[in-house]
Order: sequence, then structure tokens, then C-alpha cells
Amino acid sequence: MKEALFLIKKAREIRKSVILSLNAAGSGHLGGSLGLADVFSVLYFHEMKHKPEQPDWLDRERLILSIGHVAPVLYATLAESGYFDKEELLTLRKLGTRLQGHPGRDHGLPGVELSAGSLGQGLGVAVGIALMDQHEKKDKRTFCIMGDGELQEGSVWEAAMSAGHYKLHNIIGIVDRNNVQIDGKTEDVMSLEPLADKWRSFGWHVLECNGNDVEELIQAFAHKSDEKPTLILAHTKMGCGIPEIENDYTWHGKAPNGEEMERFLGMLVKNR
Repeated sequence: MKEALFLIKKAREIRKSVILSLNAAGSGHLGGSLGLADVFSVLYFHEMKHKPEQPDWLDRERLILSIGHVAPVLYATLAESGYFDKEELLTLRKLGTRLQGHPGRDHGLPGVELSAGSLGQGLGVAVGIALMDQHEKKDKRTFCIMGDGELQEGSVWEAAMSAGHYKLHNIIGIVDRNNVQIDGKTEDVMSLEPLADKWRSFGWHVLECNGNDVEELIQAFAHKSDEKPTLILAHTKMGCGIPEIENDYTWHGKAPNGEEMERFLGMLVKNR
């Protein structure tokens, strides 16, 4: 219980930083970033082996953020972990900043493993890393976070087939299953269901959990397969923590103005 409270507190701080940084930028992707805060809290403060003071540590476990437009939650988590000063978050999307709208390896920000933006590419990169680690017999995992709308990209399924073929038990895919994307509900834009069965048919061990419940997330990671790749369907709420915007796809790529920022920050204190 004590650990869960710690992770909930970290997720709240991550959400706070996301709101502040998007307000300062005047643009960005709020809904998905808020929805993934609990996943990032559990990954960086409980699950992953990493060293903020040594970001290029060779034995680190890597997070591949395939859904690059939720960069604000990655940046907020890296700052909360100590990779860089939190004040830099207020430079989000500014000219010359290291915190561009999509993460880039060439921007010099420590902790960024993939230049992301074009959806559907991350899992292929994660498979390549996991294959390398398997070949070198390294005992570490690669994590890949994908959006559910992103699964409409065919390249995702090519990578999923490869991971299943090579039985990459050292890869954990996480799908942000919030059921909405920029144009509306995923099932209206391009139906994904039966999603769990599709991943199983590609040779993956599939787990489902509430992606906004840190205890359920911890349990899901604890039950990864030792024989095949693992896929966690994390059922989240877009905009989680701010009831008035939860599951509202219009907040997919919208920043809060000053009044909204103050109101949203107040809601975080009450609801999370």
C-alpha cells in the first residue's frame, strides 16, 4: 500500500508537469499524456532498471515510446526521475529547445531512446533491440508503448509477427487502450476488436489491466511470460485525472489556457 501511494503521488506530479508544460507551450497533446501518467510512474519508479545519473548505462532497460506525440508525459517523467531539471519542462515546443513536440535522439535530451513521430515504427525498433539482447544473452527487457489508434498501422503487425517468431520473452509491449484517437472512437475510425485475440494469434502472451491503477499495473508486469513476448492492454481514460475532459477526443491535441490550467491543477489535488 505504501508503495502504491508513492506511485500515485509520482503520477500526480507527472500530470501536474504535463499541464504546466502544455500551457507554457500553447500547444501539445494533453489527453493521452494524462492518461499514461500511471503507466510511466510504474515503469520509471518501480519496474525499469535505469540510472538517471548515467543515462547511457549499457545495462539499462529501454523504453521505446512509439506514440511520440505524448512526448509531454515522457519529458515530465524523465524530469521527475532526475534526468534534467524540471524547469526545462516550460521550454516545451520552443524554438531550439531539447523538448520538441516529438522526442528526438538528436536533440540531446538524456533518456530519449527513439526519435518518434511517424506512428507504427516503435515496435519494430523494440524488436531489434530485444533481438540484439537475446543474441548477446543479456538479462534485460525492452518496453514499447503504443497507442491503440496506432495499431491501425500495418508495420505494427509485421513487428508483432517477428517478436512472436523469435519468441522474444524480453520484450513487453504496452497498448494505451483508451478507445479514442484524433478523429473519434477507434471502433468507429477502424475497428480493432477482438484486440487481445489478435495479439495472441501473433504468438504473444496477453494481459489486460486498468492502466490507471498502479497496483493492477504492477501485477501485470509481474506476470510477463518467460517464453514469449508479453503484451499489456492497459485500459486507460484519455485525460485521466481531469473528469471534465476524460475520454473526450477533442482534447487529443489541445493545450489548456490559463484559466483551464488553474482549474485542472485544482482537480488533480481533489481527484488523484
